[in-house]
Amino acid sequence: MSKATRATEVLEKADVSFTTVTYDYDPNAERIGLQAAEAIGEEPCRVLKTLMAEVDGKAVCVVIPSDREVSMKKLAAAFGGKSAAMMKPADAERITGYRVGGISPFGQRKLVPTAIEATALEEVHVFINGGQRGLQVRLAPKDAQSALKAIAAALVA
Repeated sequence: MSKATRATEVLEKADVSFTTVTYDYDPNAERIGLQAAEAIGEEPCRVLKTLMAEVDGKAVCVVIPSDREVSMKKLAAAFGGKSAAMMKPADAERITGYRVGGISPFGQRKLVPTAIEATALEEVHVFINGGQRGLQVRLAPKDAQSALKAIAAALVA
C-alpha cells in the first residue's frame, strides 16, 4: 500500500506534522470508522470519519468521531442553511476523487466548505483517513482544522 496520496501531499505542502498508520481495511464492516479504530487500537472518539453531505443542495465535508452520528439539523445550521442530507456515494466519489472507505478531507478534487466536530478539537491527536482505504494520518486536530480551513461546530446528534 502506498503511503503517498493526494491527502498526504497536501499535508506535507502545508507543513503539517503527521504520521501514517496502515491497517487491514474490511469492506464488509458495518461501520468503517469503528472498524478502523479497532484495527489501529485507538478510541473511536479519536478516529474521525469523513462524510460528504449537501446543505441546501451544496456540497460540504463533515469530519466527526467515528462513534457518533451527524445531526442533519446541526449540520445545516453550521453552514447557515435550512436543510442537510447525506451525499450519494457516487457523487461523493466524483467530487472528492476518492473511493468510499478512503475519502479524506485533505486533497479532495473539488474544494468544499468543511466542518469538524468541536469536541474532536479537544483531543491531543486524532486519526483521519489518509486518502485510501486502510490508511490513516495521525495529527493534532487543530492542525487538521487549520489545513482544512474548517469551521468548528457541534455537529453530532
